[in-house]
Amino acid sequence: MFLLVFVHGYNLELRYLQPWSAPSEPMTPTAFLEYWLANGLFRFRIPMLFIISGYLFALHDDQPYGQRVKKRLRTLGLPYLLWSGLGIALTFALELHPYTRAIIADSQVVQIDDTRQLLHDYQWYELMFRWIFLPVSYQLWFIRVLLIYNLAYPWIRSAVLGKVSKPIFFTVATLLWIGTFGFIFFEGEGLLFFSLGVWIQKTGFSIEHPKGWMNPVGWFTAFVLMALAKTWLAFNGQALMGDSVFTLITFLHKGVVISGLIAAWYGGDGIVRWFMARSWFVWLSAFSFMIYAVHAPFIAYFINPFIALLQPLEGARLVAFILLPLLVIALCVGIGALLRKGAPKIYELLTGGRGL
Repeated sequence: MFLLVFVHGYNLELRYLQPWSAPSEPMTPTAFLEYWLANGLFRFRIPMLFIISGYLFALHDDQPYGQRVKKRLRTLGLPYLLWSGLGIALTFALELHPYTRAIIADSQVVQIDDTRQLLHDYQWYELMFRWIFLPVSYQLWFIRVLLIYNLAYPWIRSAVLGKVSKPIFFTVATLLWIGTFGFIFFEGEGLLFFSLGVWIQKTGFSIEHPKGWMNPVGWFTAFVLMALAKTWLAFNGQALMGDSVFTLITFLHKGVVISGLIAAWYGGDGIVRWFMARSWFVWLSAFSFMIYAVHAPFIAYFINPFIALLQPLEGARLVAFILLPLLVIALCVGIGALLRKGAPKIYELLTGGRGL
């Protein structure tokens, strides 16, 4: 969640990051560093979350499926609708003031076509569609897709465990992931890694001790080098290779994700032990869902004003990339702490019972 805020605080042009995204500006040391982090080293997070989610859901097959689905509707579906509605309401309120209205229009977060850049320009049914399917709080797509995979769990489990269906299923899921296929109810990245988590739990694949070919040192080296290569090509590759460079960048991105997953999963135990031995970190970790739910779209709205505020400083954009996410994280934690203490029932409702 901490790294997610930095990815959404990315402030180079173009800002909407895809695996093949290439900045529309010259390469500088600060721009290189920002892209290398936000669209390179930090991009293994969501696949890892899907693996963990699939693993944990498969871990509780002793509980009735209907009971688990009902619980997930409460802990995922309800918070999704509540936070999506709050994102719309707060954005709508910000549009009432000329200064913040201009900020929202400039961010293009809620732009629906060439002439409609604000929620005030929407028809009622377009607002409903935003609320249910494409939240203004855009990070909520993860919850929507995860809920769909939870509902489809019996079929996913059968597919990944069947002798005939398993190779077919994983071949299709891998191709969808490589192709970065995405739809409102369906994400190729989510399907592959959620299913992989289910398979890991059901087959007893070791999540603590890596096999020889999964040595985290080698994978970490590949992780860093591929991210460096991808970043250099993102700035310079089109001049050398034309549009074909975007295919190479995409494959490098997938390699970065896989190598980062293995390196972090098997190589991060010492880091985890150090942090979990600190009471301040354990306290902070209880608010991870609040960091996830609160930070966007507001970090996107305030990137440009924050850079303008820092503009006299050398390297203002890099400072903004570091400082704005930290301030937003502190704000999210503060809101969570106040809600948990002052209105615990509301906090429980908004978080699905997390962090109590």
